[in-house]
Amino acid sequence: MNAAYVPPAGAWARIEPAAAGFDPSRLQSAVAFARANETDWPRELITADGQLWYAASMGERPPTSLPLGPVEPRDAPSGVILRGGRIVAQWGDVERPQITFSVAKSYLAILAGIAVGRGLIRDLDAPVRDLVRDGGFDSEQNRAITWRHLLQQTSEWSGTLFDRADSVDHNRSVGLAGGESPKGDLRAMKPPGAHWEYNDVRVNRLSLSLLRVLGAALPEVLRESVMTPIGASTAWRWEPYRNSGVEIGGRTVFSVPGGSHWGGGLVIPTLDHARIGLLAARDGVWGERRILPAGWVKAMTTPCPLNPGYGFMWWLNTGHVQFKSAPASSYFALGAGTHVIWIDPDHDLVMVARWIRKTGIESLIESVLAARA
Repeated sequence: MNAAYVPPAGAWARIEPAAAGFDPSRLQSAVAFARANETDWPRELITADGQLWYAASMGERPPTSLPLGPVEPRDAPSGVILRGGRIVAQWGDVERPQITFSVAKSYLAILAGIAVGRGLIRDLDAPVRDLVRDGGFDSEQNRAITWRHLLQQTSEWSGTLFDRADSVDHNRSVGLAGGESPKGDLRAMKPPGAHWEYNDVRVNRLSLSLLRVLGAALPEVLRESVMTPIGASTAWRWEPYRNSGVEIGGRTVFSVPGGSHWGGGLVIPTLDHARIGLLAARDGVWGERRILPAGWVKAMTTPCPLNPGYGFMWWLNTGHVQFKSAPASSYFALGAGTHVIWIDPDHDLVMVARWIRKTGIESLIESVLAARA
């Protein structure tokens, strides 16, 4: 099996489970588990009274729980497993574009790598305000924020962006033991780099900052610099908020969110996620072409000092903090609902699983690894 294999556009090599080192019946059992453990989220993600089901489920109320971008009904579970880059198993509709929530954050990290590769961001530890002069980093609280802070979710950026205040996600500690108070309770700001918090307003501030630096809509940059070169479909899209238009070079360009907390976000087929996962697994190289700058995947997967289970918008398994069954070297793009891109470099595995019950991810990983012959 050639570990350097990458699929051409419009095609994908398949390999029989036994040839890929799997017990066929056990692998089929893992797929059956993924199908059977569908998320308990409703198919309609907008409630009868017009709220976002996800935002309302976290305790948000109007106007904060109302959508700023489009939201489509969710689909049934789907997924794909790659070994050596080849498809060894798949389930569900892997070609239908679907909302993917915070997996979009990991795409922002990839775009940050494109900006670094172009020489537009030369120092991740330099203040963002050196390059982004739109007033968002002028305050005493925000002026010391660096690109590294934004990418690691330690920025403590304070303000309102696209009608959402950063305080809406105060004390939101996804993946950690929990916040100091209930989500949305105001707390005192700490210096940039001194506190880790999963905050979608700050992620959107990163997205807008990358838009300013790259000088073009992020979906355009992603398509030209990443998705077309790796042979992705043309079906994916990245939906902005209705109020996220900003002026870039004398024209209105819409900033896109790093998730679907308030609607919009990345709507993408499962197979395109798999290509992104394989690109990361191949250290940012696709065939003979380097897509991401050398060392960027390592940077994305270096633990944050304040949260060893997090890198640059990618979740890490340092000390098996996320999933006990997965190797510690694993890393993940994760989104609510639940959406997973799992990269396991120890076994040359990439798995995408969508709309699976959150509590079932551990068992699915365990089942896939147990299926190895």
